[in-house]
Amino acid sequence: MKKGLLDILKGKFLVSGDAPKNWMFLLFASFLAAMMISSSHNADKKVHEIAALSEEVRKLKSEFFEHRSTVQQLKLESSLRESVAEEGLVPSENPPQKIKVTSEK
Repeated sequence: MKKGLLDILKGKFLVSGDAPKNWMFLLFASFLAAMMISSSHNADKKVHEIAALSEEVRKLKSEFFEHRSTVQQLKLESSLRESVAEEGLVPSENPPQKIKVTSEK
């Protein structure tokens, strides 16, 4: 057991008779580790991008609701009266009357 551990630490498994098999395994393991690290970085990048886009969506929704409430305020009759009063227009004192047209055959 102790001799086997010392052989691994000294690297004798890399120069022994069946070394090409060991080298191929190390290259394969290194390739898999590099792929895993790359995949992890890509996943982290996407998480940060999603968080930034979610924050932007939240800000845009807030802005939308703010503008919608402003437009609703502008559409109120009281605000329309104030804006057209500056132009010199006033509401009619007589209510509108319905005109009925009957056709004679």
